[in-house]
Amino acid sequence: MQLGVHYANFSHPDWAHTLEERLTSTARVADQGGAAWFTVMDHWFQMEDLGGPAEPMLEGYTTLGYLAAVTERVRLSLLVTGVTYRHPGLLAKTVTTLDRLSGGRAMLGIGAAWYDREHAGLGVPFPSTSESFERLEETLQVCRQMWSDDDGAFDGAHYQLAETVCVPPPLQQPGPRILVGGAGERKTLRMVAQYADACNIFGQGPDVMAHKLDVLRRHCDDLGRDYDAIEKSMVLDADPTGDTDAFLADMEAYAALGIELVTLMPQGDDPVAWTTEVCERVLPRLQQL
Repeated sequence: MQLGVHYANFSHPDWAHTLEERLTSTARVADQGGAAWFTVMDHWFQMEDLGGPAEPMLEGYTTLGYLAAVTERVRLSLLVTGVTYRHPGLLAKTVTTLDRLSGGRAMLGIGAAWYDREHAGLGVPFPSTSESFERLEETLQVCRQMWSDDDGAFDGAHYQLAETVCVPPPLQQPGPRILVGGAGERKTLRMVAQYADACNIFGQGPDVMAHKLDVLRRHCDDLGRDYDAIEKSMVLDADPTGDTDAFLADMEAYAALGIELVTLMPQGDDPVAWTTEVCERVLPRLQQL
C-alpha cells in the first residue's frame, strides 16, 4: 500500500510567519521520503471543522504550481477540485499547465462541490446538488475531450465550448490521471467507473469500504469497464505515529479489499516532523502490505 500526504491545515503555530516554509518543507519531505501523492484542498475558506474562514487557506492550483518547482517525484493534485470553482475548459488548461511544469506529475482530482459558505462569501454561484452532479459529468467529458485529438466543439446542457484546443498537450498521454472523489453509490461511483482512473473514498471501516467497492465493481460491469484498472484509494483521519501496529493492522484489512493507497493528514503542530516520522518509520511497513 502506498501513502498520500494531504496538507489540509495551515493553522500551525506562528503560521503568519512560517506558513510557506512549513508547506515547502513538508512537501519536500514527502517527495524525498517516498510518498506517492501530495495533495491540498480546493477551498477558498478553511472548512468549519478546521476553524472556518478565520483560518488560513491558500488557493489550490497556485499552490500546486509552486510545489511543482520544489518537488521532483511525488504526484500533485487537489483533493478534490470542486466542480463549481472553475469553468471546465479553463480547468483542463490549468491541470495541463501543472502537468507540463511538474514533468508529468499532475492528477485531476475532482468532485461535486459542497461548501456553500465560501461561494456566497466570494460571490460565486452555487447550484443545487443535482445540477452540481450534472456539471461534474460534463466537466469530466470536457477534460477528456481537451486531452484527446478532438479539438472541436462541446455542446452540453451547462457548458458550450466552440473549440477544445489544448496546446501544448499534457506530458501524460492521453492526459493526466483523473480521480473522482466521493462514495455516492448512484452517481459518484458510476462516474468513477465511466470516466476515472482512480477513486478516493473516506475510510469508514472495512465493511463499509467493501460495500462501496462492490458497488463500484457493479458499475464497472454495467459499463464494460475493467474494475482492476481503477486505482483504489482512501482518505483517513488517523495518526499512525501513535499505535503504529494497530494502524497497520487496520490497513491490512483495507489492503485485502484492494485499497492501494491511503491518504493521511499531518497531525499535531509540526507537519514536517510528522511527515518525516511517517515516511521513515511507517511507510516502509505500509508498503509491505
